[in-house]
Amino acid sequence: MRKPSAFEMSRRNLLIGTATSVAIGATSAKTQNSAPQPLVAAPAAETPAMATVSFNVNGEVRALKLDTRTTLLDALREHLHLTGTKKGCDHGQCGACTVIVGGQRINSCLTLAVMHEGDSVTTIEGLGTPQHMHPMQAAFVKHDGFQCGYCTPGQICSAVAVLDEIKAGIPSHVTGDLNVAPQLTNAELRERMSGNICRCGAYSNIAEALTEVAGRPA
Repeated sequence: MRKPSAFEMSRRNLLIGTATSVAIGATSAKTQNSAPQPLVAAPAAETPAMATVSFNVNGEVRALKLDTRTTLLDALREHLHLTGTKKGCDHGQCGACTVIVGGQRINSCLTLAVMHEGDSVTTIEGLGTPQHMHPMQAAFVKHDGFQCGYCTPGQICSAVAVLDEIKAGIPSHVTGDLNVAPQLTNAELRERMSGNICRCGAYSNIAEALTEVAGRPA
């Protein structure tokens, strides 16, 4: 029987030594993993920054102590319980949260409540009541511009502001001549209301309501 050469003996010893080292390492790791781990205290939750904001909402001064990250939309809905203003996309793309602040329409989901200290805010509740509807609300009912109704508060607030914008001579992207007061054309209405989405597709009815309130034949 041939005796193994010195090279083969050396190679065998190397493999045996390597296997032994791996086995010892695995056993050590297993022992360490099975040992009880010391408890680590969870980091203390940070106290949110709070601020008091006061604004006039629908003719009434309201003061709230809010987390500074609270949007105007959430302040209206969750803190003042004015749930007429709807939360749709929460990204400023659907217009369901439109309210009128200082005479201008804004997406209330995109602005913080603390940014409106002292401002005048009008929501759908402040425009009219079922007993005393705003002319725009009455026109929406007459022309069936509300359909399922979810987008309607934002549509109505936006529509009211649109007529005020045109009266003030504020141009839009489709205004042809900036030296002439914008006209209440179908193109103007569609452009100015384009930020308010209606999945029911009541756009033609909404346009009829707008034109009636503006004094033109529907």
